[in-house]
Amino acid sequence: MANILEKIVVQTKEDIQKRKFKYSVSSFRSFEDYGNVRRGFASHLKKENTVQIIAEIKKASPSKGLIRPDFNPEKHAEQYIEAGAAAISVLTDKPFFQGDLLYMQLVSRMSSIPVLRKDFIVDEFQVEEARAYGADAILLIASILEPSQIVDLIHCAKEIGLECLVECYDQTDFDKLDFNWVKVLGVNNRDLSTFEVDVHRGIKLLQQAPKGVITVSESGLSKPQDLELLATEGIHSALIGEHFMRQVDPGSALKEILKF
Repeated sequence: MANILEKIVVQTKEDIQKRKFKYSVSSFRSFEDYGNVRRGFASHLKKENTVQIIAEIKKASPSKGLIRPDFNPEKHAEQYIEAGAAAISVLTDKPFFQGDLLYMQLVSRMSSIPVLRKDFIVDEFQVEEARAYGADAILLIASILEPSQIVDLIHCAKEIGLECLVECYDQTDFDKLDFNWVKVLGVNNRDLSTFEVDVHRGIKLLQQAPKGVITVSESGLSKPQDLELLATEGIHSALIGEHFMRQVDPGSALKEILKF
């Protein structure tokens, strides 16, 4: 997976350079959705005595291939909203996940809840791009960024009204973070070298976050008991995608997992 991640980052940087020939940062500011009022991402993720769900819209992945043949981002978003999601994550990486910025734009235009851009963000260009296509927040993956880059991208996002979910995989990633700026912390429960899922490992890392930081458990969650465990351990939110997208009705699957 580490090699796949490296390939994704290389491809992402190449694609950004191509898009920079088509758009400038200033051109994004003329986009119809750039000036929209943002829906508060962090404020939707914390609610007493429950675990809030960031429900993900995901068509495919490098390891699993096509996940959702009858992919319809607007329909899936509608199902998630009706079922009680706190926020929606949309994969926008095209080469490896068959995502698209236009999917996020469609979802943002009909959504009453915050929308997260899930991608491999390494350049401030992508932050401006995220706002132009309707995102309320962006994902920053600590393992592909230097500590200074994480802070710079958080600052860039904040300047234009976007929030950040900063994702860790391990203690090395965690130790990169400056919690003067990181307000929402996610930990991926999946070991990227073995693909094994250990929710307890993720919880232990999240529990190291300073008081006041909103915590998000990611990957491998599929049962009400998983959310019950998170709630017991004081975790605020869970990001769930593949499990929902493999069900006939993602919204019904979300309702089911919330019965904890």
